[in-house]
Amino acid sequence: MLRLTKKADYGLMALKYLAEQSAFHAEGKAQSAKDIAEAYHIPPQLLAKILQTLAKAGLLVSHAGTNGGYALARPSSEITAFEVIRAIDGPLFITSCITIHGTCDLAGHCTIKEPLRKVNDSIKDLLSGIRISDLIEPVDAAHSGADAPVGGGLVSIAV
Repeated sequence: MLRLTKKADYGLMALKYLAEQSAFHAEGKAQSAKDIAEAYHIPPQLLAKILQTLAKAGLLVSHAGTNGGYALARPSSEITAFEVIRAIDGPLFITSCITIHGTCDLAGHCTIKEPLRKVNDSIKDLLSGIRISDLIEPVDAAHSGADAPVGGGLVSIAV
């Protein structure tokens, strides 16, 4: 079973929170890391590091000052789950034979490399098709965040 890291899961949850807040509050106010951490019971220091990573990747905009915090850098319909996961965890590879460094020592004799590449590509395509806006609950079913379960439903993918 392939699992996302807790950091990637928290990153997706944070972007979902920011997308919900921007959808419900037209002024686009930045949200503090503390508010996001409290809403989903995420360790604040860990979340702060994740948000900084997402800001460096260009997915979030950081606002300093008294009313500072974080906001989405683009509309939630233009940010994919794959982008968030890649920004936090790096490239997605389900096996050690498919890496950014080339092929393994068994590349010439391997009979599973191509099927596994297809699986890897399928997972990438699936995650690229999920937008942060897809994670937002409809207005009539929305919760405050405090009642929301930890995890965004993307925690594991059976392979």
